[in-house]
Amino acid sequence: MNSRAATSTGSASATPFVHEGVAYGCDYNPEQWGPEVWAEDVVLMREAGVDLVAINIFGWSQVEPRPGEYDFDRIDTIIELLHANGIRVNLGTGTSSPPPWLSTLHPEILPVVEDGTTRYPGGRQAWCPSSPIFREHALALVEKVAERYGRHPAVALWHVSNELGCHNALCYCDDTAAAFRLWLQARYGTIEALNSAWGTSFWSQRYGRWAEILTPRLTLSSRNPGQVLDFHRFSSAELLDYYRRETAVLRRHSDVAVTTNFMVTSHIRNLDYWTWAPEVDIVANDHYLDHRLADPATELAFAADLTRGLAGGQPWLLMEQAAGAVNWQPHNLAKAPGEMTRNSLAHVARGADGICFFQWRASLQGSEKFHSALVPHAGTDTALWREVVALGETLDRLGEITGSTVVADAALLFSWEAWWAGDGESRPSQSVRYLEQVHAAYAALHRLGVTVDIVAPGTDLSGYRLVVAPALYLVSDAEADNLTAYVAAGGHALVTFFSGIVDEDDRVRPGGYPGAFRGLLGVTVEEFSPLLPGHVVGLDSGASASLWTERLRSTGAEVIARYRGGPLPGTPAITRNRHGAGDAWYVATALEAGALTDLLRTICQQARVTAVGPESPGTIEVVRRAGAAATYLFIINHGEDDIDLPASGRELVTGEPVNRIVRVPAGAVRVIREDPAS
Repeated sequence: MNSRAATSTGSASATPFVHEGVAYGCDYNPEQWGPEVWAEDVVLMREAGVDLVAINIFGWSQVEPRPGEYDFDRIDTIIELLHANGIRVNLGTGTSSPPPWLSTLHPEILPVVEDGTTRYPGGRQAWCPSSPIFREHALALVEKVAERYGRHPAVALWHVSNELGCHNALCYCDDTAAAFRLWLQARYGTIEALNSAWGTSFWSQRYGRWAEILTPRLTLSSRNPGQVLDFHRFSSAELLDYYRRETAVLRRHSDVAVTTNFMVTSHIRNLDYWTWAPEVDIVANDHYLDHRLADPATELAFAADLTRGLAGGQPWLLMEQAAGAVNWQPHNLAKAPGEMTRNSLAHVARGADGICFFQWRASLQGSEKFHSALVPHAGTDTALWREVVALGETLDRLGEITGSTVVADAALLFSWEAWWAGDGESRPSQSVRYLEQVHAAYAALHRLGVTVDIVAPGTDLSGYRLVVAPALYLVSDAEADNLTAYVAAGGHALVTFFSGIVDEDDRVRPGGYPGAFRGLLGVTVEEFSPLLPGHVVGLDSGASASLWTERLRSTGAEVIARYRGGPLPGTPAITRNRHGAGDAWYVATALEAGALTDLLRTICQQARVTAVGPESPGTIEVVRRAGAAATYLFIINHGEDDIDLPASGRELVTGEPVNRIVRVPAGAVRVIREDPAS
């Protein structure tokens, strides 16, 4: 078990969010229904076991129907109704989408996209994060909400806005340009330092005054990569500043914990949540299965592990997921029987102490009318509703696991800055994408049954037996030194291609690739040699690879495998270097899944990494959580066959004792409170 101290998050003045047992909740939009439905909803919530309900997420136009006129009657009624029935409230500030009157009076709040055109109301998040007018009106609303409900006993958690930056993280308007210039002045101090960081001697881009700097709108050519990278950093920081301002208003009226829902998922990349996590009182995440991916269930596990990393290894909340299909993918697949339960308990296994859904009752109108809900259009005489009720009963039985933490002795380094920079416009191969390489490394460990902590590059790594750094294109000197020192002290590391190439300014590190990791890995790369899509190259180990090769030579590393074809036959493709007391492996190509799994199996064995579960093609997940008094083994069977695994203790889902072997039926989940000797 990794015994490192957890990272503290949030405000020291807030009361920590504490919930009895595993929270079971949902978003609730009573403004879409009449009072007769509200009464029915609360009865059904009690039947399902729902005990945490988010309201006022999109309430602005209802609460403030005209400028400066506030109507809280509906929220008053709903809060009292929930409170009377023992249901706690996750209270939204209501600011996520402005009412039509605000953009009508002040069209200058509307966001501007890369091509310089404006985006209009009719959807959601039609506001610029830097707009002083938007902020003035939004914070005035927060003040009114906090004044009214800041001391209400039903309010267990504050929910700032909603999915900040989902649609409007990057705005290119004049207000944003002014805020961007102020951020740059604070970052660099002088225009000369900025010119150096951005390399503006290239293409006659040198700036003489701050006023000359704009947002990186679309150009006739590729844009300055330093400017684009800093604009991503600024945009994340600007929305974080907005979150802090809402939080400051709430703090004046309430000591209840404050959070907002992150979007740690495969298709949202604009916020650097490593910088956000210390600002929330509890980390919360929204996650939806992405059926555009080949393996949505493994991506769910990755997202849950990354969310736990943001929480410093401590428990977190799943703020949103779908009971069935979503409405925004090209093909919105329904969940199979039992899949909602498996998805939910996969999040719990990986550290979530609360499971919530969007939404409670399926909408009859609007853009999300075909998004699933706990109460479907077909009502409660449905298989979905029966599974909703059964999930509530299961979560009740798992109450004792809350507060326990996940056990992992392998880590994967993940960086939003490396994602932004590595997927830039002018790079060696548009086919190489950062997140795909991260997912490939994670999936190999997942197939091996290895639980992984996902951490920032500068994290203390001393508690891990193995650290994997996939495609870490951008890395600071301190972050590179951190990994090097970890290996020198006896750790084991795997670094994959396109890592260590540039510093924080997206400036290439001279002397050969992989730049910051040359000494650690004992190799030098003279030239990249990407492969065309569809081309495959063989290795003398029998493995095959694609996407990428490199003109690499060893400067001390042992060569494990060489190319036997392609553009560089005989050139090293996989190496291992003894560095201090540890080993550093390098993979200079994109190994196919089986070969990468085989390599990581070898590395894990040498590093003495313990696989909690058996190897499987993604059909079996086994994760252990450890508490002060007991350990808990989660076994999730996504497959079509029953499985038997070694375990002893008490199974919490069924309440049955387990003696040496537990049978997990196809599609089921078992959670064993382990005997001390197991």
